[in-house]
Amino acid sequence: MIEPPKSWEHKATHFIEALDSNWYKMLAEIQNELCFATYDFYRSKNMKTLFLPVTTNSISSPMGLGSDSLPVEVLLFGQKTYLADSMQFMLEYGCRYFSEGCFYLMPSFRGEKADQRHLCQFYHSEAEIPGSLNDVILFIEEYVRYLCTHLLKNCSSIIADIAGSTEHVTALLNKSLFPRISYDDALKLLAAEDGCLLSSEEKSFVAITSKGERTLIHKYGGIVWLTDMDKSIVPFYQACEDGTHAKCADLLFGIGETVGCGERHMTSQQVLNALNEHQVDPISYDWYLKMKERYPLKTSGFGMGTERFMLWLLKQDDIRDFQLLPRFNGEVFIP
Repeated sequence: MIEPPKSWEHKATHFIEALDSNWYKMLAEIQNELCFATYDFYRSKNMKTLFLPVTTNSISSPMGLGSDSLPVEVLLFGQKTYLADSMQFMLEYGCRYFSEGCFYLMPSFRGEKADQRHLCQFYHSEAEIPGSLNDVILFIEEYVRYLCTHLLKNCSSIIADIAGSTEHVTALLNKSLFPRISYDDALKLLAAEDGCLLSSEEKSFVAITSKGERTLIHKYGGIVWLTDMDKSIVPFYQACEDGTHAKCADLLFGIGETVGCGERHMTSQQVLNALNEHQVDPISYDWYLKMKERYPLKTSGFGMGTERFMLWLLKQDDIRDFQLLPRFNGEVFIP
């Protein structure tokens, strides 16, 4: 089996070591095939992509009490702005152009330190479609199956050389529907498991830890949807109809949360109410409110970290092995 060389630990020489590494040669092949498969899938759905900026004044995270993500603030010619953590809001905008929905593959930037589970810069596969939460859940399942089928066809030897086999990919493809568990039921299921829940009396929420996510994955045979989170621990833009539970879901497999999705508020008043509840200053989202007021539309969308998907595909446990040219906050890599 081929193992990652951990050359990212050598900031000055990684780029040379990676050129001589079978790991990185194979990783480049997987990245290429994933990219083409993504575009082929969306073309088959008559969905369109957009050329979007990498800066924004309307960040989408962190926007919930349970978020562990930080935005990246930069100063451009005297103007404070942020590197995009997601361009979901722009995809919602794009749905006003394209009735079948729109998508992109582009970098996302996060302010936290890199570790086994997190990258400071990663490639985001994101899409927004007209419809409900259930519509986008079924859409994501189809997308994940499409990627798996394509990669089995074109990269099965690479997957087997690194992961040891392709059985986990075949097992996923054999599931007719991915299992689902609500957040409330997951909390009950994990209550007796040590280290699976994290309580915050100060913020009045209970979060499921990375160990808790892995426990759920194991209990459900490798993959599971975690649905209907408490609205207080998710971003303001997730719709909520019952006053308590957000219409959102995370797809857990591999390292844990690999895909996040949600249904959006349809009207500007719903967004404004949510901003106030989350104590988020509405000034940066004034344009978003005006768009919802002028062009109300029910959409749902998702984001998949491509490196997290590849982590599962190749049965690895350190996401830092999945960048050809690493970028860690506060560190200088060559080139």
